Amino acid sequence: MKKSIFFFAMIFLTACQSKKIASGEQGKNDHTSIIKNFQKELNEEYADPEKSPLKEEDRKKFESLDFFEIDPQFRVRADFIRTPDEEPFPMETTQERTPIYVKYGEIHFTLREEQFKLNVYQNPKMAMMEQYKNFLFLPFTDLTNGDTTYGGGRYIELSIPKGKKIIVDFNKAYNPYCAYNEKYACPIPPRENALDTEITAGVKTWKKYN
Repeated sequence: MKKSIFFFAMIFLTACQSKKIASGEQGKNDHTSIIKNFQKELNEEYADPEKSPLKEEDRKKFESLDFFEIDPQFRVRADFIRTPDEEPFPMETTQERTPIYVKYGEIHFTLREEQFKLNVYQNPKMAMMEQYKNFLFLPFTDLTNGDTTYGGGRYIELSIPKGKKIIVDFNKAYNPYCAYNEKYACPIPPRENALDTEITAGVKTWKKYN
């Protein structure tokens, strides 16, 4: 899967899941390899002067993002509930720009014996483009924000599932571009996507180079 961080030139790639990921038929070794590859591609993008959101002085010193240890408990098989007839709305961002999104559905899952719900969103304009028609956006906050993770929350990219189940892997949670460079306008996760638990998976907070 080629990974592209969400940013407001509206250029990003649809998240593509392998058949094993989509079906939930995946072993621990497979999962570790997939996440390591995700991390590798993310680091390569951040080191690339044509793709990196980092400021030039940070990019020149960049070696790697800081990740939590890969933890399979944060790869959850969730119930997916489609929510048709939702009204489009302007999603608040870190700047004045407010892109239009619509709530596409809900995911319900169990993590550490607790029940949680998150909303997933779709950009109607992007959905009209063939390459993005299956793209779903999952912004969320959790109790690590402002400590071990970026204070404004993190994102996960998903694809519209074919059935009533969807795999959500928090090991693929990444920071918005504005965590690295204030010139970007990034969506602020809606209040209903605040998780009252610690998601110790995915990308950690950005520590600037001295």
